[in-house]
Amino acid sequence: MQKSVRMEDIAKQLGVSTVTVSKALSGKDGVGDSLRAKIKALASEMGYVISPRMRDSKNKEPSDIGVLISYRFVSSKDSFYWQMYEKLVSRLQANDYYAILEILSTQDENAGILPRLLRRIGGLIVIGRLADGYLQHLKEFVTIPIIFLDSYDHTNYTNAVISNGYYGMYTMTNHLISMGHRDIVFVGSLEATSSISDRFFGFWRSMSEHNIPVDPRNCIRDREDDGLIRIKLPDVLPTAFACNCDNTAYVMIQALKERNIRVPEDVSVVGFDNCILSDYSEPTITTYAVDIDGMAFACVNSLIRKITTSYETDHIIVIDGKMIIKGSVAPPPRL
Repeated sequence: MQKSVRMEDIAKQLGVSTVTVSKALSGKDGVGDSLRAKIKALASEMGYVISPRMRDSKNKEPSDIGVLISYRFVSSKDSFYWQMYEKLVSRLQANDYYAILEILSTQDENAGILPRLLRRIGGLIVIGRLADGYLQHLKEFVTIPIIFLDSYDHTNYTNAVISNGYYGMYTMTNHLISMGHRDIVFVGSLEATSSISDRFFGFWRSMSEHNIPVDPRNCIRDREDDGLIRIKLPDVLPTAFACNCDNTAYVMIQALKERNIRVPEDVSVVGFDNCILSDYSEPTITTYAVDIDGMAFACVNSLIRKITTSYETDHIIVIDGKMIIKGSVAPPPRL
């Protein structure tokens, strides 16, 4: 992960004090025009982002950043998005910004009520997917910079930071196949989030490359509109389940245990995210670790550039993760 550029780094390059760099970047007196220009040019070249708190008092902008999450994604204290929010708070504070969280209720999302925090912020981070109608409403009435985290607006090209769900689930499915599994079912409601659909297509690619047919039987749902995870096991079990997230994998393992089916001796299960439940589970869940630090870093840097400069273009940033082998996968049982 790229290291943040500090004023000390700029000062060291030019052989001046940190105070001189601070004065030059904040527009304060005490620095000659020539040196000020050199400092600003080097800061730009090194990728240093000037915080609103350092700007000239005539150009002050809000230093609070809004974070918006739909209630259906944080109804559980073990939510992956709570971890993501904590990383955002730390990264924003490191850049002299502060987070204001608003959890969007289902009623407000359905009614199209704009976030109440908008009057206080200079930029907005949206974590997770919002309903299409609400998303359109947000774009029509919000003029401050917006960036999406762990989702993207499929109706409009915009700033977003996502994990590499496609490659990640491709990797997890390849692992199951390398262990001898061919009867594999993907678990996830494809329309619930863009990240789930991305993960399904990674699953589909791996299966296709190994000449394993994919049909409706190879996919079961794990949630409805309320976001709560509920799993109905198929009548005929596969030898492995590729779950779209660790929460779903955890619920899947509990459902299998209720039917006296052992994991991984009878059925293997993989998850995605490497959230805390993957270690609480018995057995622990083999998973794909999302780089939450890297996503928060990229998200905050991109949004600050959008707020403080005129040259930041809209783009989607994809952050890779890595597979973590734990205890929920074994070769399929012999018939």
